[in-house]
Amino acid sequence: MKTVVIEHLARVEGHGGITVELDGDSVADVRFDVFEGARLLEPLVRGKRFDEIAPTLSRICAICSVAHSLTSLKATENAFGVEVTPQTELLRELLYLGESIESHALHLFLLAAPDYLNYPSAIALAADNPDAVRLGLRLKKLGNSIQETIGGRAIHPVNAVVGGFGRAPAVDQLIALHKELENGLQDSDGVIDLMAALPPADFCRCETVYAALRSPGPDSYYAGDEVVVASNGDRTVVRAADYRSLTNEKPIAHSHAKHSSFRGQPFMVGSLARLTVNPRRLAGRVAAAMERLELHLPAVNPMDNNKAQALELIGDIERAWEISAQLLRDGVRDEPPAAVHPRAASGTGITEAPRGILIHSYTYDADGRIAAADVITPTALNAASMELHFRRTAEQCPDRTDAAIAKRLEMVARAYDPCISCSVHLVRKR
Repeated sequence: MKTVVIEHLARVEGHGGITVELDGDSVADVRFDVFEGARLLEPLVRGKRFDEIAPTLSRICAICSVAHSLTSLKATENAFGVEVTPQTELLRELLYLGESIESHALHLFLLAAPDYLNYPSAIALAADNPDAVRLGLRLKKLGNSIQETIGGRAIHPVNAVVGGFGRAPAVDQLIALHKELENGLQDSDGVIDLMAALPPADFCRCETVYAALRSPGPDSYYAGDEVVVASNGDRTVVRAADYRSLTNEKPIAHSHAKHSSFRGQPFMVGSLARLTVNPRRLAGRVAAAMERLELHLPAVNPMDNNKAQALELIGDIERAWEISAQLLRDGVRDEPPAAVHPRAASGTGITEAPRGILIHSYTYDADGRIAAADVITPTALNAASMELHFRRTAEQCPDRTDAAIAKRLEMVARAYDPCISCSVHLVRKR
């Protein structure tokens, strides 16, 4: 019996590790060790007014602050029956695209690419391949520019409010953003060039269950209220209000993150799941890029999540360019937020954060204050699936040395693009 221990996963957000116990060639035990401290964010918002919730919970994550803010707003608006305007829906989609662009660019170029090319960090990679790192940083800046233009600032947006936006972006801001997006379209070809040039990473093959929000349109991360679970050709629909039948969270002794399963099986969320559930996204330039990257869906290799992120990145830039053009063509009205009438009610919002399904569910009292809250993040949903893929990776590694197994485990972990801090989801009982 021997144990492979990764005490700290590098190039991910948060603090976690991996432990694999080997008995000869078989795997006796696998643990995704999440040892972040308790955050207790749900009790933090208990008693707060409805208009304080999104600004507070966006602080869960600096990378996914838009996702948490807009998912929070969606849950609150569902609880109070608030209907926002088509312009608000479009601006929220654009804001969400900005977050996805900056997050995917950061992950692909600075966190994942060094793995494939045997560099310990993006800094080391930049010494030999500065153009690739500069491209990633330019695209990350593009995403941040979208968030700043629409959300009011690049991190923790302040402009998105219950019922709409505090103010509409000015025409000169949209013109400048549209020009940046045109440059981004030119840069997006380099994303696929980079991914196509990376060596193959086909060292974990495993049938996988995927879950993603069913988009009413071809590109939306924000709209929709049904999750589709895809497994072996079967597709099961779960309504937002029934999200607990999807998550089935349970505490795990070795982790501060709970594990989720659907009908007893772990499931994967994120880019690969979104493309599997929403094949309409695989059109035009994205379809051509998918063929070049030799990505086949449904995938049986979790490393393909990196390819899926690359496809989403170029599709997101194109969609953001289209929205900015539409806003300039049709004009943007400086419309006030929709009226809000607080009441005792519950509401659930589900969106697609860069790393996958994000759930906010609230119960309000008659004064519009939070009586109970539930926030479940993508990395928490992925925790059980990650352990499954760690097991298969260790089982299928032909080189039984600790170093070879550990490297593959780390690559699979980073392919999930985990946000470990966000995965800790503990509620103190009263």
